[in-house]
Amino acid sequence: MKKNSVRPADSEIERIVNTYADSLYRMCMVSLCNRFDAEDAVSETIMRFIRYSPVFRDKEHEKAWLIRVAVNICADIGRRRSKCIVAQPDILIDTLTKEENLELKHILESLDKKYREVIVLHYIEGYSSKEIAHIFKTSDAAIRKRLQYAREKLKQLLM
Repeated sequence: MKKNSVRPADSEIERIVNTYADSLYRMCMVSLCNRFDAEDAVSETIMRFIRYSPVFRDKEHEKAWLIRVAVNICADIGRRRSKCIVAQPDILIDTLTKEENLELKHILESLDKKYREVIVLHYIEGYSSKEIAHIFKTSDAAIRKRLQYAREKLKQLLM
């Protein structure tokens, strides 16, 4: 990825926001458990895109860069807080608003952060374990194991 010294055009910024804002917000909500922090993280991610004006190889590289930046910002916000504030069920993962998804919101809240993140990225956002491993800079095997543990925990919670 090259850094472009010219600020992206407004149309490019608008395209990035329209294409990725919802996905980034869901990821940040899962990570931070707080609507306001998630909104701040998405805003900061977009600001970094504007500030650094990166040039991407393709759309996948663009999406991976944005998610990686958002994950790092969420980690920074998490470090600033002494512990994760447990969010109210109605604001966690705002995209799950249908009545049948309320139970899913409660279940996702009860998972550890590292399990919530891989579950959302894999099952909701559609990433492969290899892609998730690249995002979190870990091995594919570690992500597959996390997914396995997350599924086991979900199974226990659903029984």
